[in-house]
Amino acid sequence: MTSVLDRILEETRAGVAAKKQTMPLGGLKERSTEGHTRGFRQALDRPGIGVIAEFKRRSPSAGPLREDVDIAQIAAAYEQAGASAMSVLTEKHNFEGSLADLRAARAACDLPLLRKDFVVDPYQLYESRVGGADAVLLIVAALGALELASLHETATGLGLDVLVEVHDSDELAVAASAGASLIGVNNRDLHDFSVDISRTSQLMSDMPPGATVVSESGISQPEQLRELEAQGVAAVLVGEALMRAPDPGTALCVLRGANRSS
Repeated sequence: MTSVLDRILEETRAGVAAKKQTMPLGGLKERSTEGHTRGFRQALDRPGIGVIAEFKRRSPSAGPLREDVDIAQIAAAYEQAGASAMSVLTEKHNFEGSLADLRAARAACDLPLLRKDFVVDPYQLYESRVGGADAVLLIVAALGALELASLHETATGLGLDVLVEVHDSDELAVAASAGASLIGVNNRDLHDFSVDISRTSQLMSDMPPGATVVSESGISQPEQLRELEAQGVAAVLVGEALMRAPDPGTALCVLRGANRSS
């Protein structure tokens, strides 16, 4: 049976092929050196555990997360509430995201931005750079080892930081072989979308020396941040808990254990 991940990857490849017909890669390459990138990994390596606050409209497992979404308003709220960085979900068919969301976030805040999508083609790296991203996500489960290494090299050559996402020790070994030093542990299984936060804890001892580690999915309580920080995790990526909150900025402050103004 085709998994959710397999279906999304198939849709993504078809979408990239269509985009290439309307905007050839050469046009993106010409624009990919414009502007500058903000230090995404650098923002996560500051003292204390950071929060990558995510913007997403829906998910395959949870459905729509909130109505009347204003990404500019939420981006500004995340910045004011002390987010270290912001993640923008741009996948269209399953998350209702777009590159327009990425551009809107870039215009609304000065946080380093992660384009979170299912990257399978170098074309997406160039459009990420042009769209205002400072970092991109590469998912080991979605790529072969050679594909991962090639995309990682291309992204870093464009000045993008690369968050390489793993789910188990085998994927972690592949990430390390590709030269990844910014590693995200997704506590959500991309095949059945179940969540197990202990995934991060189980993989910490196998991390490459000096790796910046991000724990992703299933995080909603300040106690979880404290536990992960004690284990050496640099940052957490939180989306659903913030997007469902009546006031995402206040929810982020509560998660960080901070006052609204700090």
